[in-house]
Amino acid sequence: MQSKKIFNDPVYGFISFPFELIYQIIDHRYFQRLRRIKQLGLTNYVFPGAQHTRFQHAIGAVHLAKQAIETLRSKGNEITDFEAEAVMIAVLLHDIGHGPYSHTLENCLVSVHHEEISLLFMQKLNDEFEGKLQCTIEIFTNRYPKKFLHQLVSSQLDVDRMDYINRDSFFSGVHEGTISSERLIRMMDVRNEELVIEQKGIYSVENFIISRRLMYWQVYLHKTVICAEQILVNILKRAKYLSIKGENLWATPALNFFLRNSILKKDFENDLLVLENFSQLDDFDIFTAIKVWTKHSDKVLSYLCHTLVERKLFRIRLENNPPDQKLIDQKLKQVSESFGLSKEESDYLVFTDSTSNSAYNPHTGKINILFKDGKIMNVADASDQLNIPVLSEPVVKYFLCYPKELDK
Repeated sequence: MQSKKIFNDPVYGFISFPFELIYQIIDHRYFQRLRRIKQLGLTNYVFPGAQHTRFQHAIGAVHLAKQAIETLRSKGNEITDFEAEAVMIAVLLHDIGHGPYSHTLENCLVSVHHEEISLLFMQKLNDEFEGKLQCTIEIFTNRYPKKFLHQLVSSQLDVDRMDYINRDSFFSGVHEGTISSERLIRMMDVRNEELVIEQKGIYSVENFIISRRLMYWQVYLHKTVICAEQILVNILKRAKYLSIKGENLWATPALNFFLRNSILKKDFENDLLVLENFSQLDDFDIFTAIKVWTKHSDKVLSYLCHTLVERKLFRIRLENNPPDQKLIDQKLKQVSESFGLSKEESDYLVFTDSTSNSAYNPHTGKINILFKDGKIMNVADASDQLNIPVLSEPVVKYFLCYPKELDK
C-alpha cells in the first residue's frame, strides 16, 4: 500500500514521493541517523541558523530528483518507474556514509571517504531489502547504461549541489547563495545519454556557478568556521592518540571503538561490526564526549575542549601565501612557554594548513549547453558573461591558528 506521508520542508514546501520503498528506507535506522548529523558541521558558530541536518538535505535532494525525472520524461526521454525509483534512492543515500560533523572529521576517525562508506551501507541495505537496491548501486557507481541517471546523483550540476546551495543559503541567511533550482531543472534534457542544459538556461547555470563560489568563501570556508573545525579535528586527534596509548577516556561505545582502532576500508569490508559501530556514531557522541573531556587531566585535550565548548576560538590568519616559518616558530615557542607544553604538544595549539575551492571543475565533468541548432558546448566556452576558465582555477588560501592569549 502506498504511504501517504508528506514532509513539510521549509525550502520547497510539501514533499511526497511516489515509491513505497523510499519511505521504508527513510524509516530505516541507518537513514534516521542523519537526523543527528549537521549538514554544515560547526558553521553555526558563525551563522547561528545553520542547524539543519543531512536528513533534511537528503530529503530535499530526492524532491529535486523527482522534479528532474518528470522534466526529462516530458521531453521524450524514457525513464521507467524502476529506473526512477532507483535513481531517487541513490540520491537519498548518497550522503549516508557521512560521519559526525560531515566533512569536518572525514579521514579523522576513519581513513575512508564518505562515498565509499555510503556504498557499503547501500550494499547492506540491498541485502536487507532482498536485492531491490541493485539498480541503485549500479547508478551510484556509474555502471548503469543510462549515464545521465548517474549525473543526476553526482556531477557538476547534480541535485545534491542544487539542494545544498539553496538549503545552506536559506538556513545560514546568506542570500547570495540563492539559485533557481526549479529553472535549472526545467532546462534539463538528454543528448547522447548525457545531461544538457538548454541554451535559454545558460544564465541560470552562470548564477549557479557564482553562487557556489560565494557560498564557499562566505560560508563553508569562512575563516572562523575553518578555525572551529580545525580545533575539533585536533581534539579528536589528541583523544585518539591518548586512547591508543592506553589512556582511559570517557566515550560512548561507538566512539570508543573508533578512538581505539585505526580503521581502513578493508576493515569495513571484512568486519560487519565496523559498519555497525559507524551506524551508531553521530554528532551527539562527539560533542557529549568533548564536554566531558573539558575536565580531563591532559592539558592539551582539556584546553582544546574548553575552547570549543565555550567558543573561545583561536586567532586565525587567512592569507594568500603560506605563513612565515619564523612566525610559526615564534608562536610554538610562546605556547610551549606559556602552557608548559612539549614541542609535540604545542603542535595541537599552533597549526597551519591550506584550503582551496574551484567554483567549476571541468576535469570532473562538464556542464554542457544545448543550443537551438543542436550544437552542444561546455559552459566554459558557451558563456559570454563569465570568465569561467578563471572560476575553474582552484583558489588556495593558507591559514595559521593559535590561542588569542599569545597576542596580548
